[in-house]
Amino acid sequence: MAEQFADHHLNIPRLSILGTDNSDLFHPQAANKSDQAQLPKELSKHPGFARVFKPGKLTFGLIAPFKGYPDTPIPDVYDLGESARLAEKAGFAALWIRDVPFYDPRFGDVGQGLDPFVTLGYLAAKAKKIALGSAGIIAQLREPIHIAKAAASANVLTNNRFILGLSSGDQPVEYPAFKKDFADRAERFREAWEMIRTLTDQDKRFAKFAGHHYGKLDGSIDMVPKMPGLDRLPMVAIGRDRQNFGWLANTADAWIWHGVRPQDTGKIVRVISERNEDHLWHPFGYANFVELLDDPNAPAQLYNNIYLRGGSKALAEYWESQRQLGLSHVTINFKPTRRPFNEVVQDFSENVLPKFAD
Repeated sequence: MAEQFADHHLNIPRLSILGTDNSDLFHPQAANKSDQAQLPKELSKHPGFARVFKPGKLTFGLIAPFKGYPDTPIPDVYDLGESARLAEKAGFAALWIRDVPFYDPRFGDVGQGLDPFVTLGYLAAKAKKIALGSAGIIAQLREPIHIAKAAASANVLTNNRFILGLSSGDQPVEYPAFKKDFADRAERFREAWEMIRTLTDQDKRFAKFAGHHYGKLDGSIDMVPKMPGLDRLPMVAIGRDRQNFGWLANTADAWIWHGVRPQDTGKIVRVISERNEDHLWHPFGYANFVELLDDPNAPAQLYNNIYLRGGSKALAEYWESQRQLGLSHVTINFKPTRRPFNEVVQDFSENVLPKFAD
C-alpha cells in the first residue's frame, strides 16, 4: 500500500476534469450485493467500452498529452500521434482527451491544449485499436446537439471505439465567457445528458425532446450519422458533476472520479451497487497523477489522494490492492513525470500492465 501524507512544499498539479463536491458520499445502509457484475448487453458489443471496463479487472488509460510536462501549463504536442501509438502498442486500454477552453493562470494546466474533438479525429487515424474517450466534454458550455453529432461521428470513424465522457466543468472563470450561469450547472448537466442520450439512441429516429435550458425537438428532423451495429453510445460521468449517487449509479454507464482515499474505494463501489436499480454493472474508476521514478522498486507514496509517486513495481502493488476493492479503471496523467515517454511506456509495459492482463 502507498503511504498517504500531505507535503505542501511539493508542487502538486491540479487536474482539469475535477470538481470538489464530496457531499452525500456514503449511504448509511450501503452494503455489498451478491449480484454478478455484467455489462449491459448493448455496451458489451461496444469494443471501446468493453476494452476499458471488464468485470473483476483493472485497466489503465492515459490522459492527453500522455507524456510528462512538469514545468509548463502548456505542453508541446508535436509527438501526440507517436505517443498514442506507443501507448496502444504497450497495451493501455484507453486514451482520454480533456476539454479545457482557456488557459487560466490560476489553474495552471490546459490539458493537451487542442480542441478535444479535433484531437480525437487525429488520434483515430493514428491509433487503430485503443479506446478513445473524452474526459470530459464540459456539457454546459457546448450545445448538446453539437456534442451528440461530434460524438456519433467520432464513434463511426473509430469503429465503435469512442466513449463520451461528460463533465460539468470546475472552473467558474470560464462560465462568464460563454454567458452561462455557474450556479445552475447541475441541472443543465442532467438536461444536456438527457438530450445527448436521446439523439444518440439508435432506436429513436426523429426523436422528440423538450427541455428547459436547451432546444426543442419536435420529431420532424433526425440526427445523423447513425452508428451501425450499436444500440447506443457509451456515456461516462467525469467528476461528481454535482449529481447524487442515485443518478451516478443508474444513469451514467460508468463513473470516473478523483481524490479518492484508498480505503474508501470499496465503500464507493458498494454505494453504487446499493443504489443501482437496473441490476447491471456501472463501473467505477478514478484519476491519478503519476510521477514514475527511474527505480522500479522505489516505494509508492500518495499525496492528497490523487498524486502517486514511486517505482512501477510498487505502483502495481498499490493498484492491485485497489482492484481488489472494486476499482475498474485508472486514468493516468503523467504530467509530473520527467522521464522520456518511451522509457515510461516501456517500464509500465514490463512492470505494471502484465500484472493486470487477461
